[in-house]
Amino acid sequence: MFATLRQARRVWAVAAVHGESERLKRLHSALFSRFQPGDRLVYLGNFMGRGPDVTGTMAELLDFRRALLAAVPGIEAADLVYLRGAQEEMWRKLLELQFAPNPGEVLTWMLNEGIGPTLAAYGADINQGPAICRSGTLAIVRWTTGLREMLRRAAGHDELLSSLRRAALTEGGELLFVSAGIDPSRPLGEQGDTFWWGSGYMNNVTEPYAGFRLVVRGYDRARGPSNVGHVVASLDGGAGFGGTLNAGCFTLDGQPADWIEA
Repeated sequence: MFATLRQARRVWAVAAVHGESERLKRLHSALFSRFQPGDRLVYLGNFMGRGPDVTGTMAELLDFRRALLAAVPGIEAADLVYLRGAQEEMWRKLLELQFAPNPGEVLTWMLNEGIGPTLAAYGADINQGPAICRSGTLAIVRWTTGLREMLRRAAGHDELLSSLRRAALTEGGELLFVSAGIDPSRPLGEQGDTFWWGSGYMNNVTEPYAGFRLVVRGYDRARGPSNVGHVVASLDGGAGFGGTLNAGCFTLDGQPADWIEA
């Protein structure tokens, strides 16, 4: 459920990418030269959706993972963490659309929330979806089965999406990383969908949450400015909406150590 970042000296966090593969490549180019032994890396979800190149973004995530593992002394696969965001959660739900009580309404809502570019990227005809939903459960099952097969044809994409975590934290409880938000009135284990849909709750985090020195989030639904405060850091620069793709680096005392914009 949660990823634990062990023996971290610093932690890099990458904000919502939203299919902006070229921005991600530029960010990775800068990050590669600044990444140090003892650094850890967390992608804060929303790799998919909205932007022009979802499959290219997924491929770039996999390529950079291989590059870091080959180049950085002592780094292990567990030191690179990928969180589920709203776009990845919608994709997961889309593949189970036949179980929704109102599949047509659910699909329309997902399309309004930006899942269309992900469907198109994996070869689906977006215009077929509403008609398929009107055709009944068996038609939806055939459609979602086809979507699964399209995903499996993209090498490594299915495996990456199967490895997503809800949140990440340093082993000493200093830093907490989430996709969009937390509700400060609830324990960490009871956040549920708040991790990817609850960005508005972050306005209520005015003191350290559950002993963490800093909570870092990657997507602000209100698209406010990126900001590193005393107890919350919001990294979203608006990638997928015409803004920048940001990454921040933090020490275990909750202080910013580096920053990249692409």
